[in-house]
Formats: sequence, structure tokens, C-alpha cells
Amino acid sequence: MRVTRRYRFAASHRLHSAAFTEQQNRELYGKCNNPYGHGHDYVLDVTAAGPVQSGSGQVVHIPTLDRLVSERVLRDFDHRYFNADVGEFKALVPTSENIMQVIEDRLMTHWSEVFPGEWPRLEGIRLRETKRNFFELKP
Repeated sequence: MRVTRRYRFAASHRLHSAAFTEQQNRELYGKCNNPYGHGHDYVLDVTAAGPVQSGSGQVVHIPTLDRLVSERVLRDFDHRYFNADVGEFKALVPTSENIMQVIEDRLMTHWSEVFPGEWPRLEGIRLRETKRNFFELKP
């Protein structure tokens, strides 16, 4: 069975790579290369999977999942400028694809600490950047 929990955060970023010229950045990233950045109201879905535990009747303990996502993702991402405020993006362009990989890394690094044992497993992450842009990752 899979259980998905939804979280929201607001953040801003500028898509810009030091590996490219100003012109190349403008061509590659378009309006997202605005020197002043731009923001999004992100929606993050985290899916855990496993069998229903006979004692609790649950697949995942929701407060534990909430605490993990809050401490390892939301605390550092909500109301932040990714380029300057989030360490990983000092070396990475904060595209939604890279944001997803950072979220996966942060969750997987601490998953077994908070969920010891075989179950639950991190089944997927979905990020909505805009009404038209969704990104999905299956670890």
C-alpha cells in the first residue's frame, strides 16, 4: 500500500549557471534567468509504501514522516532564496529537477534513522512548481 502526504512551501530562485555566458543563460532559462529571481508556491508530495502493520493498522506513522520532512526539507526551503540560502544550490542550478534530487538525498540520508527496518520505504516524491509543471521522482 502507498500513503502520500502533501506539504507546501514558498521559495524563490534564479536559474543561472556560471558555466554559461549571460547570453547562453538567457537562451537556456528564459524568464527564469531574471537577475532578481522569481518565486513559486511549491507543493511537495512524499509517498511511503509498505504493508499495513497489524498492530497500528498503518503503513507509515504520519507524525514521524511530518517531522522528517519538516526538519530536513521545509525548515531550509520555506521562504528561502535557493541560490543563496540552501547550501546544495551554491554548486547546483536550482532547477526543479535538482530541487527534487536534493529533497531525495535529504530524505534518504535520514530515512532509516526515523524508520528503522524494512518498512516503510520512500516510494516517490512529486513536486508541483506551477499549475502546469510537475516533477516526479521514484527513488
